[in-house]
Amino acid sequence: MAVALSLPFADLGETQGLQLVVSETEAWLDLSGTKVTIQFDSGAMLHRRRGGQNELLGRAVGIKAGKCPAVFDATGGLGRDAFVLADLGCEVTLCEQAPVLHWLLQRALASASVSRHDSVREAAARMRLIAGNSENQSVPPASVIYLDPMFPERKKVAAVKKEAQALQAVSLSHDQGAGLWQWAWRQPVERIVVKRPLRAPLLGRETPSHSLSGRSVRYDVFVRSARSEGV
Repeated sequence: MAVALSLPFADLGETQGLQLVVSETEAWLDLSGTKVTIQFDSGAMLHRRRGGQNELLGRAVGIKAGKCPAVFDATGGLGRDAFVLADLGCEVTLCEQAPVLHWLLQRALASASVSRHDSVREAAARMRLIAGNSENQSVPPASVIYLDPMFPERKKVAAVKKEAQALQAVSLSHDQGAGLWQWAWRQPVERIVVKRPLRAPLLGRETPSHSLSGRSVRYDVFVRSARSEGV
């Protein structure tokens, strides 16, 4: 696996910093003892299925009674929001360019497809994973583009900060979303949703049609009545 991902091989604890740990049954990122996993039927994810933030996310992408839009998640990451949207009924395409994260997402989807929970299997069946830079993709007009870019650190507990550090360490992009925003605005879609920390500045120069705010994050929603050609 180290060869396939072009990573150096070492026993756990032999090197400092971020490590991809692969056991017989699990794989995860380890950063100074903090374990970052992708597991869609974990206790935390099953608990989140009942959380109030799911309603905000669903409203942001335009889920209504009898309507679940297709979503292009341009910043796959750990896939949690993508899974929530799939669980809500959306067909979701995740694009992830970091080889390590793409590999972990592949494993997580394969595991979810045989989960003992019917809801997890059904959601996984609505998720499609592709590799590469989203900026090289074309998104169909009927889709909603979802962006959760690398943004300034959230002021949360240490474990969450370590998780964010791990994601930033394996990310191949360091523009904090500027390039993604320009790409998204060129696509012929009528809705773009950007997830931001509650008090973070807007991504890009456009003003959102509206925003939906939770306790720590907000969703800036850009609804365009007609296709935009400029940025």
